[in-house]
Amino acid sequence: MGRKTHAEGLSRRERQILDAIYRLGKASAAEIREALPDPPTYTAVRTHLGILQDKGHVKFESDGTRYIYEPVVPRDEMAKSVMHGVLQTFFGGSIERVVATLIDNEESNITDEQLDRLAQIIEEARREGR
Repeated sequence: MGRKTHAEGLSRRERQILDAIYRLGKASAAEIREALPDPPTYTAVRTHLGILQDKGHVKFESDGTRYIYEPVVPRDEMAKSVMHGVLQTFFGGSIERVVATLIDNEESNITDEQLDRLAQIIEEARREGR
């Protein structure tokens, strides 16, 4: 099946499993299960992994009697795709609204160092003509 570059069409549990795989890098079904909040049965994890494979999100290699799963799409590529969807869906394509929302969020606790880094990123984008 073709490569997917976005997380659309994933169930909550599929997203949790994919997130665990991204955090772990490569992992067996048992290791993935251990990394999940309120984990389902081992059989359920294996079923979800099969679905994720069919959808083109994970692949596996055989390591003796167990399968080792890893993501098909690199995490940064997936993050860009997901952020693009959020940007379009919730912010009408406005990067300014996204940044303002993140900075204005009381829970963000943004530091002066982080604000300085954001200013650097913006300045670099200006120099590069973005």
